[in-house]
Amino acid sequence: MVPDDLHDFFVAAAGVGGALVGLLFVAISVSSGRLAEGESAAPIHRIRAAAALTAFTNALALSLFALIPGHKIGPATIAVAGAGLAFIVAVLLSLIRLHLLLSRRVQDAVFLIGLIITFGFQLFEGLRVNAHPNDDDPVRSIAVLVVICFLLGISRAWELIGGPSFGMTHEVTAFFRKNQDPPPA
Repeated sequence: MVPDDLHDFFVAAAGVGGALVGLLFVAISVSSGRLAEGESAAPIHRIRAAAALTAFTNALALSLFALIPGHKIGPATIAVAGAGLAFIVAVLLSLIRLHLLLSRRVQDAVFLIGLIITFGFQLFEGLRVNAHPNDDDPVRSIAVLVVICFLLGISRAWELIGGPSFGMTHEVTAFFRKNQDPPPA
C-alpha cells in the first residue's frame, strides 16, 4: 500500500514522466539524423534513446500504478524492474553483436552499471513490498528510485541530443593543458 503522504509525489511524478516522454519524442525527432542507419555512431545513439525512454517509462509506470488504490506498487515494481533488466541484457547483446562492447567510453559503461543498480534495487524493493505490504519503507525507496530514473533518463536524453558535457576529468585536464601552453606571442 502506498502511504498517503506519497500520493502527491506520485501524482507529480506521473505528470513529469508523461512530459519527459513527450519531450524525448521531440528530441528523437530532432536528432533523427544521428539515429540513421548510415551514421557510424547510430547504434550508440539508438541505445541512448532507448535507455532514456526505458528510464522515463519506468518512472511513469511506477507512478501511475502507485496511484491505483490497493496493493499494486509491489507487482508493478517487479515488472518494470524486470523489463529494465531485460533492456540491459538486450543492450549488452547488441553491443556484443556490433563489436562495440569494449570500444565505448567509460561514461556509457558507468551509465549501464547505474541502470543495473537502479533496476536491481527496484526489483529488491518490489519483492520487499510484496513480502511486507504494510511496511512503508520499501515504497519510500521506490519513490526515490523514481527520481533516480528521471535523472538517468534526463542524462541520456542530454547525450542523445549532443548537449555539452562538462565532466570533471575533462575540465581539469583542459585547465592544466591550457596553463602549460606558452602564452601567445
